[in-house]
Amino acid sequence: MIRVGIGGWTYEPWRGTFYPADLKQADELSYASRRLTSIEINGTFYRTQSAASFKKWRDAVPDDFVFSVKGHRNIVNSRKLAEAGEGIEWFFKSGVLELGDKLGPILWQFAPFKKFDAADFGAFLGLLPREAGGRTLMHAVEVRSKSFLVPEFIALLRDHNAAAVYADSEEHPAIGDVTADFVYARLQRTTEQNDAGYAAADLERWAAGARAWEAGGVPDGLQQVDKKAPPKTPRPVFIYMISGAKARAPSAAMALIERLKT
Repeated sequence: MIRVGIGGWTYEPWRGTFYPADLKQADELSYASRRLTSIEINGTFYRTQSAASFKKWRDAVPDDFVFSVKGHRNIVNSRKLAEAGEGIEWFFKSGVLELGDKLGPILWQFAPFKKFDAADFGAFLGLLPREAGGRTLMHAVEVRSKSFLVPEFIALLRDHNAAAVYADSEEHPAIGDVTADFVYARLQRTTEQNDAGYAAADLERWAAGARAWEAGGVPDGLQQVDKKAPPKTPRPVFIYMISGAKARAPSAAMALIERLKT
C-alpha cells in the first residue's frame, strides 16, 4: 500500500483552491480525506489534543484512510532523550489511540540542534512502545543534524524497526536508507510555478520511487548512509507533501496519487 497526503488540513490558502469556496471549515477534513489517502497530524507537536478530537477526526474520514501523528515537541526536545519515558507514556495516554485502525506511523521530528548521541538516542528508541491498545505501533524518525549521517544511527534504527524519514529538502539531510518494515517520506520541494506543485517528470520519478520502496527496494539516486541493502520484502509507504509552496501541496499529492493508479 502506498499512501500519499499532506500535513494538516486547515490552511487558509487552500480555501477556494483545494477546498470549494462554499465548504464549511468543519467539513474540510472529510473533504480532504476523500481525495487523499493519508494526512499527517501536525498539531500534536505543539499542544496536547483531546481524546474527543481524535475520535471526531477518526469518524470524519473513510474506513481505509490513515493518519500519521507527530509526537509532541516536549518529548523530542528533551535534554536527555533517555529520560523521556514519562512524556512518551503521557503522549499515548492523551487520546492518540482513539484513532484505532486509522492510526498510522508516529513521527518523531528532531530539531537541527539535536545532535547524535548513540547511547542517548538508543535509549530513546528503546522507550518507544511497540504495541498499545492491541495494535502494533510504527515509529518514524526525522533528524535535521548532519551528525546523524553515520552508520551507527542507521544500525540503531534497524535494531528498533524505526523508519528513517526521507526528507526531500534543500535544508535538511536526506537519508535514503530503509531501516524499518515501512517507509516514510516528506517531499518539500513544491513550487508555485507548477500547478501540480512538482513538474511532471518529478512526479513520475517519485511515483517510480514509491513503487520501488513498496516492492522492498530503494529508489535510484537516493543518498544512503549505510550501503547495506535492506531485506527485499514488500512494505507500506507513506509520502507527504510538506513545506515548499504549501498552497500547492494538495495538488501535488493528488497528482502523485493519479500517477500511482497507472
